[in-house]
Amino acid sequence: MPAPEVHHLFHAPIADHSFSADRSTLAVARDNNVELYHRSGNAFKLQDELRGHDKTITGVDIAPRSGRIVTCSQDRNAYVWEPSQNGEWKPTLVLLRINRAATGVRWCPNETKFAVGSGARIIAVCYFEEENDWWVSKHIKKPIRSTVTSVAWHPNSVLLAAGSTDGHARVFSSFVKGIDERPEPSVWGERLPFNTVCGEYLNPTAGWVHDVAFSPSGDALAFCSHDSSVTIVYPSGPEQPPQAVISIATQLLPFASLLWSSETELVAAGYDCGVYRLSGDANGWQLTGSLEEKEERPGMPEQREESALNMFRSMDLKGRSGGAAMDDTKLKTVHQNSINTVRSFQDSGGQTRKISTGGVDGRVVVWDV
Repeated sequence: MPAPEVHHLFHAPIADHSFSADRSTLAVARDNNVELYHRSGNAFKLQDELRGHDKTITGVDIAPRSGRIVTCSQDRNAYVWEPSQNGEWKPTLVLLRINRAATGVRWCPNETKFAVGSGARIIAVCYFEEENDWWVSKHIKKPIRSTVTSVAWHPNSVLLAAGSTDGHARVFSSFVKGIDERPEPSVWGERLPFNTVCGEYLNPTAGWVHDVAFSPSGDALAFCSHDSSVTIVYPSGPEQPPQAVISIATQLLPFASLLWSSETELVAAGYDCGVYRLSGDANGWQLTGSLEEKEERPGMPEQREESALNMFRSMDLKGRSGGAAMDDTKLKTVHQNSINTVRSFQDSGGQTRKISTGGVDGRVVVWDV
């Protein structure tokens, strides 16, 4: 497997990141601004900044076809940025109508809408209103009982999955009359008016749900939770119990983000600072290893715990300090702090060939999967 491509952009957390379709532009959420980097050879150079938010930016997403950039922030606002003729980015304010921080944003696959999660127990589904020339929103409220931590779109651009701090992952219909075409019947349902709950799944320990993701076909849903578990749901049909609900408990620190690389494989990363692979189907799933170390077996924590014990014992006996102490604090993983987001970097034939990760260490890393 080729070595990962590491871009250490700065010494500050990256809340979210997104690449353009041609992978020449990288948008990175840093504090109150979004920084735009342009590829120059093998590196990314800072080219522009999107300034408009006055609190920490929590989400950024570049629409693959139109190139529009959507951002959201703890200031309860979202902007859609479009390039003007003089090369500057022009922001358009979105009427979110929320009274708590926005927590994340994603464009739907056909780019007619985007969804914004929030701390107001609301998902704002936003679309462009031609008559008034602005972006407006409709709210998905029930039965969400706490902060929405993540949103993910189904391939049909109508169904929307959301994870929440109330321990639930849910699938909603975001059908907007006049914007969406009626979707084909699926395992999630047929008649899908706005705010229809197509599925509601509780984490076994009621831990916070950090991220949700639909499989490439849209016929399965995965979510990761703060109890270090990953759950995969295979629905069987509308208003019927699911065909299978598989929960994988791990000995790792919790995953913060996950992504389907194919119908039978997931990639997940988070507080453990590494990127891990899971594989399976409706008959069962398992954690198969790390993208960084082929010999590592994440399901067997004994070696990790023993090595950590030996490290602290060595530090205690030798009383290391100065430069040696710096070596002791360097992690063996590529990322030197927790990973916030996993994004698709390159797709081919319905499978994800490369992914990108952004972390608290200010690095964006491209991995070959």
